[in-house]
Amino acid sequence: MSILANCKPHDVFKYFEIICGIPHGSWDEKSLSDYIFNWAKELGFEPIQDNLYNLIIKKPATPGYESAPAVIIQGHLDMVCEKNADVEFDFAKDPLNIYVDGDYVKANGTTLGADNGIAVAMAMALLADLRLKHPALEIVLTTVEEAGMDGAKNIDPALLKARRLINIDSEDEGVFLSSCAGGAKVTVNLDIVRENMQSGDYLPLTIFIGGLRGGHSGMDIQKERGNSNKLLGRILDGIKTPYHIADIGGGSKDNAIPREAFADIFVEKNNKEKLIEEIKIIEKMLKTEHEAADPDLFIEVRSSASENSQIFSSSTKKQAVELLITIPYGVDHMSAVLPGLVETSNNLGVVKTEGNQVIYTCAVRSSKDSRKWALTRRIEAIAQALGAKAVTSSGYPGWAYSPDSELREIFKDVYKKKYGSDAQVLAIHAGVECGIFADKIPDIDMISFGPNMHDVHTPDERVSISSTSNCYEFLVDVLASMKQ
Repeated sequence: MSILANCKPHDVFKYFEIICGIPHGSWDEKSLSDYIFNWAKELGFEPIQDNLYNLIIKKPATPGYESAPAVIIQGHLDMVCEKNADVEFDFAKDPLNIYVDGDYVKANGTTLGADNGIAVAMAMALLADLRLKHPALEIVLTTVEEAGMDGAKNIDPALLKARRLINIDSEDEGVFLSSCAGGAKVTVNLDIVRENMQSGDYLPLTIFIGGLRGGHSGMDIQKERGNSNKLLGRILDGIKTPYHIADIGGGSKDNAIPREAFADIFVEKNNKEKLIEEIKIIEKMLKTEHEAADPDLFIEVRSSASENSQIFSSSTKKQAVELLITIPYGVDHMSAVLPGLVETSNNLGVVKTEGNQVIYTCAVRSSKDSRKWALTRRIEAIAQALGAKAVTSSGYPGWAYSPDSELREIFKDVYKKKYGSDAQVLAIHAGVECGIFADKIPDIDMISFGPNMHDVHTPDERVSISSTSNCYEFLVDVLASMKQ
């Protein structure tokens, strides 16, 4: 039986439920792309699928709208795959365990993927409904948005005739986005020198930090939420009792503020209680610092079953911990033009020990390219100073505000007529694919909107049912208003 059968609009939530049943993490979108490709063919469309599994599906204008400018409806197929540590779940094969909680759709212990499955579901509903009035539509569903926007970068602009684009990848109803940040990924690699454990009576322990809220590394970066990787650095740096590191790690996506991190360590048996007492003091300090943003923060010292007798050398240990505490995290610059807007930031999203390296992955964002590259250079310099190497990749452009946008005026006018109040027009610190399309199609006119979503990129992600209904109805009205 359908879990979302009673959610309206029925078609949107019918397709969203189907999407939730098909694995579609970044770089694993083939199954979902193939499903939609075959579904569109069955409806009589001629979908285009490229080598990265991007989809373009064109629907002709309805009678009376033939002379209206064509419109691109755009979203992305992939989702961020995050789960709670105590949840057994395989994003590569398991359907999401979704449920309805009041006005919200949620997933049990994992991300929901409403970012951006809701856009895909709305696009499918537009394609399937033959009663709607609209100009020619070009549905563009991209891949790998959450891991560098590679799908959008691969789109052939020659396949697109429309010069208006509606991106459905925003998270606040009644807020229309007209500008966004660009970004880049910086990967820091530290070579590990390993040593055999010294003779003595040592205990293997795991230091685990959890209970953090996490969040979107763009939308939530200014909320002072704790970053588990950075806090792990504070813990390891603050311990005075002698200990050895065997492994460290935390986070799973560079664009999600990490919620959990760990260090596998060895400590002499007679020093165990002393170390635990030190960590309790550090925990109390960190909980005081984060009592508002992360009230559930906790640190545990657990017995470990590790039989690994290989440890970081003292010099590697020092380098690894100092990278954790010196790589920047959080807001670097606020906008001097738009009050309250984060201009530049970094998120140390992933730390992992892999083979003979510790790898630190950062997501840098900025609405100014010069400051984006200045921050990436600073991280590179920190890495070099501490004996590591840094590589910058996956750069993508920001989306500059256009003072003259016919599409934005259409959105504002329809919203005013429909709700009797003015919509907000904002710039955001997150990246949306509009920057890629602006780079590919210089004369394109764009706007981004979407329903209320909360805690995206975390297992607390949820999407409002009523807001989704409002936004889809509003989109239908916008398209109907474009008759010329």
